[in-house]
Amino acid sequence: MSERKTIDSAENVEKRDEEPWFYRVDFRQGGQQFTASGLQADLIRGTGVMVQTDHGPEPARIVGLAPVSGCHGEDRQASFEIERLLNRDEQEKYINLAQSEKRAFGICNDLVATHQLHMRLVRVERYFNGSKMIFYFTADNRVDFRALVKDLVQEFRTRVEMRQVGVRHETKMIGGMGTCGRELCCSSFIKKFDSVSIKMAKEQDLPLNPTKISGVCNRLLCCLTYEYETYKKQRKKMPKPGKHIRVDGIQYRVKRQMPLREAIIVQNGEGEESILEKNAWKTAQIVKQAGSEKKKEKKSSENTGQKKK
Repeated sequence: MSERKTIDSAENVEKRDEEPWFYRVDFRQGGQQFTASGLQADLIRGTGVMVQTDHGPEPARIVGLAPVSGCHGEDRQASFEIERLLNRDEQEKYINLAQSEKRAFGICNDLVATHQLHMRLVRVERYFNGSKMIFYFTADNRVDFRALVKDLVQEFRTRVEMRQVGVRHETKMIGGMGTCGRELCCSSFIKKFDSVSIKMAKEQDLPLNPTKISGVCNRLLCCLTYEYETYKKQRKKMPKPGKHIRVDGIQYRVKRQMPLREAIIVQNGEGEESILEKNAWKTAQIVKQAGSEKKKEKKSSENTGQKKK
């Protein structure tokens, strides 16, 4: 019996060693964090690791363990895979990389002023192997930066790419704090920007004041999309504003929906307002108005007349 327990424990240890560990990493200090998986166990904050990316291996820094998320029994997903730890030379080169990018930022700004280009430099990224440099900038209009690129190639002796980004991506790169007091969603975990409309704010009964529903980038808040579908589905189940319903023999007109409470605000014939909870409006009868029936009959007759013509 004891021998069997020893074998089982050895198998469990081997299985546990094969399971990946999930960490939060960033490629630039203060930049966006990503989830990376690797077989390296118990890596502490600040440890330098080599991560596989689309354009090859890039160094990153361990920020901490990734929080457990997802459903039980499902495989966890990671954006990147940790290949190995950085050696001493790579660690030193990684530290110097940030200084090199800062220096390139200053040089490019001077060249922008020299060429009198109407553009604003946001960030400079250099590949760890030195094969390419990317200069991110914002501008109101298209910019002819061909002469600028020639000067940058001559200065750094590597491939140079200029990328124009919008205000949302600029805010994502710079980072900051939102009105909620937390780090901006775009600079912390959002990878892709979804379209946001004023309709989403209306659906959630939010004030349509631009200062209340706009972010640091002066665009509509990305978080307006988080609960929009939930509000939309909930409202479909409830009587719409303007409809007339009958509850316990009393007729009401629906004035407003309260999706989070699953309740509605109604008004009776005497003008008094009250709140009906779900158990009340769920059994309510819809009262058809005479005016609406006449309108329907008029529309149907008009459509029939058009068909005959």
